[in-house]
Amino acid sequence: MRGFRRRQPEGHAEVEPVPNARRYEALGRVMAALSSEAEVRDACRDLMWWRAADESWHVEWGDGPYASEVADLVIERVREPGVEGSLAGPSGLVTPTTANLDVMGVGFLLRAVDPLGLERLRTTPGLWRMSASIEGGGEPGGRSGSRRHWEELLGG
Repeated sequence: MRGFRRRQPEGHAEVEPVPNARRYEALGRVMAALSSEAEVRDACRDLMWWRAADESWHVEWGDGPYASEVADLVIERVREPGVEGSLAGPSGLVTPTTANLDVMGVGFLLRAVDPLGLERLRTTPGLWRMSASIEGGGEPGGRSGSRRHWEELLGG
């Protein structure tokens, strides 16, 4: 009985599978790229990742940036010191909700669920922005006539 192994056409050598070590290194580099940008790290809610049946990685998050913005970040940040160019690039369609990437020969599917986009996230005040505003803009010695940063955030 023949198995489910796909036969290669005559004259084509079989493609050697990607070793597991490289798959996990690629996943680590993608996660490091995501965590290197504070706005992306703080905005991606419910970040999940899993290995698919085709041995690619699927990365999914709710709200946060568009998949195309995250793909641009990964392509920009996944590099090898001393080597010209990126180790990542698009391998298929890149849209606001999904992006197919090839990172070190490993496939990645990035999926944004109900994305808001980085531009909208930058203009929307949130709790993680409130602490930075409180720490960054106090007047030493007392209150002046202008509103403080935290008052802008709270609407007071």
